[in-house]
Amino acid sequence: MKLKYHEQYNAVVIELKGNVMGGDDTKEFNELLHKLLDEGKKNIIVDLSEVKFMNSSGLGMLIGGLTTIKKGDGFMKLARTTDKIESLLVITKLSQIFDSYETVEEAVKSFGN
Repeated sequence: MKLKYHEQYNAVVIELKGNVMGGDDTKEFNELLHKLLDEGKKNIIVDLSEVKFMNSSGLGMLIGGLTTIKKGDGFMKLARTTDKIESLLVITKLSQIFDSYETVEEAVKSFGN
């Protein structure tokens, strides 16, 4: 998995790319979330448009990230989930836990300004 991020208005967009399999990726993802919280950045969007595959450990990484952000009084939303990832979220009932948006712009607007 490759990870990059940028700020867009009042949010930080984290782009995940490739296969999200947990493991070492989880450590990098969590370290980034803690860094952002330490900087006072609490509106997080995870862009999943470039994710090819996600296993249960990858889902666990997202759940852990959501927990981390909520504990820091922040919000984490998903954007541009592929059909494959969306069906995985529905099957696991995680679609009820994550706010998911079709575009990054919609997710950014959902935070308000």
